[in-house]
Amino acid sequence: MTYTSVQPNSLMRAATLAELQEKGQLLIRLNQQTIALFYSHDRVYAIDNRCPHMGFPLHGSVCKDGIVTCPWHYARFDLASGGTFDSWADDVRSFPVQVTDGEIWIDLSVQVNPKAHQQQRLQDGLEQGISLVIAKSAIALLDFGIEPTEPFQVGLAFGTRYNKAGWDTGLTMLTCMMNIMSYLDESDRPRALYQGLSAVARDSAEAPPHFRVHPLPTANLDFPTLKAWFRQFIEQRDREAAERCLMTATQSGMSRTQIAEMLFAAATDHRYLDVGHVLDFINKALEALDAIDWQEAQPILASLVSGLANATRMEESSSWRYPVDLVAIVLAAFEQLPAALSSGQLQRGQWIQPPELVSVLLGDNPQAIADSLLNALRSGCTEVELAQVVAYAAALRVARFNTNNDHGDWNSAHHPFTFANAVHQGIRRVPTVELLRGVFDAAMSVYLNRFLNVPPVRLPEPKDTIADPESLLSSLPELLDRQQQVNETGRLVAQYLYSGGKPEHLMAILAKLMLRENRDFHVIQSIEAAFRLYTQLADPLEGVPVLVATARYLAAHAPTMRSQEQTYQMAYRLHRGDRLFEESEDV
Repeated sequence: MTYTSVQPNSLMRAATLAELQEKGQLLIRLNQQTIALFYSHDRVYAIDNRCPHMGFPLHGSVCKDGIVTCPWHYARFDLASGGTFDSWADDVRSFPVQVTDGEIWIDLSVQVNPKAHQQQRLQDGLEQGISLVIAKSAIALLDFGIEPTEPFQVGLAFGTRYNKAGWDTGLTMLTCMMNIMSYLDESDRPRALYQGLSAVARDSAEAPPHFRVHPLPTANLDFPTLKAWFRQFIEQRDREAAERCLMTATQSGMSRTQIAEMLFAAATDHRYLDVGHVLDFINKALEALDAIDWQEAQPILASLVSGLANATRMEESSSWRYPVDLVAIVLAAFEQLPAALSSGQLQRGQWIQPPELVSVLLGDNPQAIADSLLNALRSGCTEVELAQVVAYAAALRVARFNTNNDHGDWNSAHHPFTFANAVHQGIRRVPTVELLRGVFDAAMSVYLNRFLNVPPVRLPEPKDTIADPESLLSSLPELLDRQQQVNETGRLVAQYLYSGGKPEHLMAILAKLMLRENRDFHVIQSIEAAFRLYTQLADPLEGVPVLVATARYLAAHAPTMRSQEQTYQMAYRLHRGDRLFEESEDV
């Protein structure tokens, strides 16, 4: 940080020139600010004593040729400006100096724009992949009162510009963090932003920029034509041609709903692409665009095409073909969708969910599953209601997951849930027949994982309640400090909710406990999907198993090394101005 002008009314006496010349360095304290003075080549310099990297004292450091070097990690700084020669360290604050009648005076006034500096440092952190820099910037920017959407948009722009495989886990984690922002304690919001932005930086490390193709040079194409072309090119795995169709649709002023319809149609032309990740990524990209009012639309949408074109299609896998041909079952059901929707049209808004529907969805008869979904539509069930029921059934798989299964099988239960959530959220946006196919795909993926509930873990019941549910939450962090406290965590969450505990308080605590762990893509997905589904269910008690499911999943993946939280805590203490390594200094 460069300080150039000295304002007489902001000067403070620091020391005598003779004293500094004698010792070469001095440590002083003015207005709660610890300052290191250096004398080199007949010139006086004043800089903040804390190394901006991790707070180590700079007093006592080697000063040579106008450069001071921190003795801890060897970050180097220009004494005159405070500028660093090592981007991971950040600039140190320097202070203008005036020498009058043998006395040193220092100007303590702030002479740079700290917000602009932190915005630039966020960009530096993303480009260099430096988590500590990203953490410092996230904390500082939100402390300045900047809305989280601003650094979020910076992360989106960077992650879609520099990527290896298009929209991927990092951008999804960033969007999940943005989606749960309203559930978080205020103190956890910069922590969530830091984790999401750091995930983007990791995915983008050393990646070349993506150069988007240009739209077609015509404005006369209608939406049905572009949609058909787009699906055709995705079918042929022709990424460049498909991207050009999508860019043309965006440039031509197609509505946001039409853009979403194009993407979801292509994502459900084949079964359960990449175990659900493709459709989930599309849904997250659209949610990200909503958060920033569809700015950066073209690069964000372009980032989705590679995943669509190159995805593994589950009709090519043996599990969807043998011993039961699930693909044949759902394709036959798809042919009946228009008639089923037409039959139920007059009864919409009156549908009552049959008590056996969820049991059928969790059962072992895929034909009965498809039939039950069609019958629900014929009875007036809406597309959104049907998608929600399947998402709920998928959550129950996780809530009833037997811990005798292999630990890796948690993900087998997890993927259908987050896919079903993506279909549910997507169909709330565009309730098309094409996307309705995703509901059947989700139901079949839940069917395929039935072995994970053999035997099913018994769900906690509402009868075991206590008078003071808030007292339960104090033991939740301790549970997650120990490995494999899965069933205990599930019981605690259920008991808390059945005893009248506040769901919003529980969700804030679960998110806090997630954020203290090292980033895990699936855990973050699980928390975000569960919070969304729970909030959208009409009956809070019906939603208890949903929060039990995500709490159990979190417990199965905790504790971790928590090194990322250590980085965040260091950034937070530096931002707060803690003298991390100066306690023994005699100032």
